[in-house]
Amino acid sequence: MQDLHQSNDDVTPILSVVIPCFNEASVLPELRRRLIRACETAVGSDFEIVLVDDGSTDQTRELLCQYHQEDPRIVVVILARNHGHQLALSAGLKVAAGEKIFVLDADLQDPPELLMPMLDRMGEGYDVVYGQRISRAAETTFKKRSSHYFYRILNRIVDINIPKDTGDFRLMSRRVVNILNTMPEGDRFIRGMVSWVGYPQISFPYHRDERFAGETKYSLRKMLSLALDAITSFSTVPLAIATTLGFIFAALAGFFGIYTVAVYFLGYAVEGWATLSVLVLLLGGVQLILLGVQGEYIGRIYMQSKGRPLYVVDNILRATPRDLAASKQDRQTHSSSTDA
Repeated sequence: MQDLHQSNDDVTPILSVVIPCFNEASVLPELRRRLIRACETAVGSDFEIVLVDDGSTDQTRELLCQYHQEDPRIVVVILARNHGHQLALSAGLKVAAGEKIFVLDADLQDPPELLMPMLDRMGEGYDVVYGQRISRAAETTFKKRSSHYFYRILNRIVDINIPKDTGDFRLMSRRVVNILNTMPEGDRFIRGMVSWVGYPQISFPYHRDERFAGETKYSLRKMLSLALDAITSFSTVPLAIATTLGFIFAALAGFFGIYTVAVYFLGYAVEGWATLSVLVLLLGGVQLILLGVQGEYIGRIYMQSKGRPLYVVDNILRATPRDLAASKQDRQTHSSSTDA
């Protein structure tokens, strides 16, 4: 086996499966069993499974290395630390060598058995077949409703169509992934980036299962961060809103100033200091919010200008073509002896 950053040009499988993993030791055995069965049903043995360890602190890394030793079709990408789901997925897409790339999460909420029908849809001439959730088992009402409204608000403020009720569960062609791999932004919202690429895309409705084991890794803070990345990556509408509010409050301040001067010269006592204090506090709060909106964009420009790599890879475990051929021969021999 080869533990180096080997070129993808050596082997070009029909299918690559990319899965980011962060503390998923309790799920991995079942994921491996179901995924290999789904891949063999769909494309035979001509596939690879790219599992990305995103700085796990449980037994995930050890299990992934063990799986690679037992099956050379499993490629393991070990990141130097936790970079987050979107960057871990980006690392896997960069390593994936297949003509078609199947993306799903490790928690088995997105059934790997849907690979075959999704390949059938892609065969109709589509470059992207994305999973669109009809139902979401065992998820809180808050998460369902917030996701529902988020996608509808997002599509009102961006100039591309980002499909509603979707995640990163999808099947993509090589040319789409090649374009994704050239995109340099660090604050990534991959489902939006796929929509931006274009090419023929179609939804694949499905019922999302509950997590097989373990706990969700997407806290409220991470969901809000992803939502903010989505908005700032694909829309400048918040900046336009900030500018509009600035003009509105400037106009109100002007009218209020004229009113104050007028009543002064007319000899009326100026009353309403409590109201004035409330207005000052309101204007101060709005100004701070608008500065925060601008700061989010400026902060992203600042971080992007550093030119740092998106992620740091500690190691890539990938079999050589000779190892893959030997493993394939062993499986064929075992299958023949079993049939006999």
